Amino acid sequence: MKVEISLFRNWLLMGLMLTMSLSCKKEAKAVEPSNLQLVATVSTDGSGRVDFVATATNADRYFFNFGQGSNESIKSNDGKAVTIYTQGGTYTVKVTAYSSSDKSIELTQKITVDIDEVIDNTGYISPESYPGMTLVWRDEFNGDALDTKFWNFEEGNGVEGWGNWELQYYRKENTRVHNGYLTITAKKESYGGKEYTSSRLTTQDKKDFLYGRIDFRAKLPKGQGIWPAFWALGANIRTSPWPFSGEIDIMEMVGGGPGKDNTVHGTVHYEDGGHKYIGGSTTLTSGDFYDKFHVFSLVWTAASLKWYVDNVEFYTFDTTGANKDEFRRSYFLLINLAVGGNWPGAPNANTVFPQKYIVDYVRVFQ
Repeated sequence: MKVEISLFRNWLLMGLMLTMSLSCKKEAKAVEPSNLQLVATVSTDGSGRVDFVATATNADRYFFNFGQGSNESIKSNDGKAVTIYTQGGTYTVKVTAYSSSDKSIELTQKITVDIDEVIDNTGYISPESYPGMTLVWRDEFNGDALDTKFWNFEEGNGVEGWGNWELQYYRKENTRVHNGYLTITAKKESYGGKEYTSSRLTTQDKKDFLYGRIDFRAKLPKGQGIWPAFWALGANIRTSPWPFSGEIDIMEMVGGGPGKDNTVHGTVHYEDGGHKYIGGSTTLTSGDFYDKFHVFSLVWTAASLKWYVDNVEFYTFDTTGANKDEFRRSYFLLINLAVGGNWPGAPNANTVFPQKYIVDYVRVFQ
């Protein structure tokens, strides 16, 4: 009887040990994935293609949701996936990584995609010659990159939002030259401590001008807080600070609906016992400056500045007098798309992003 009891105890002990061993093996297999990361490479050719690479420790498969309105997920064993977006915009992509024991971890990330849309060239086209004047400089944006012989990128948010409390961070990546157009895109995305990004270009130290006619053909963005501009600053601004150096705003628009998206402004800033500024504006009789291309022009002589839209004059400023000698010196050009600032105010819930500022050409005649 004692032998049988002893054998029973041994069998019971062996069973417990085997159960514990199997339990330990099951727990050892229950690994969890960690350190999930996602790299999204957005094609710059306007095709809408985005390549994704996800990596995670202890993961043996991944599932991607590309944020295009469907709950369907795409499986990938190696963490690589590709999709083509058919519309430009900002998308929230989710990737879920699984381990061999079905434990999971997930990550979401926003991406912005630009689609190579067909640009409607409808609108006013200015002549390539004027009586008594010669075309001395032009940029038709016919290459596949911004011509750095002419243009500089100004990056960051400047001092006090470039003096206007603007809300964007200027980046090179928001500028594109393609199919004969320069496009600056304002995006709602976090970068450099700001909630929006855009671009700002200048010809400083590369091209400056004194007198002549400047033609600028562009299709403007729109919306509350959207502020496209084409303007000029005195080339001596480093030695003669603003406003002593002078400023000529050839075209500015502060978006925000009727009375704003259809109105552009021409203004001068100068020093005359303090900061002085004065200007005029013009409003389209129908539609917005978003709808088609228009040509914004400045005719500049030693005696006056005249502003035009589609070759129709809307404002004149008399530059004679010693107190306006800022306007008898050379200026360089600037193109930028600001978001927010003292004048337009911040975007609101009705402001659509991304917004595009499309430029066909800049031409200077003297």
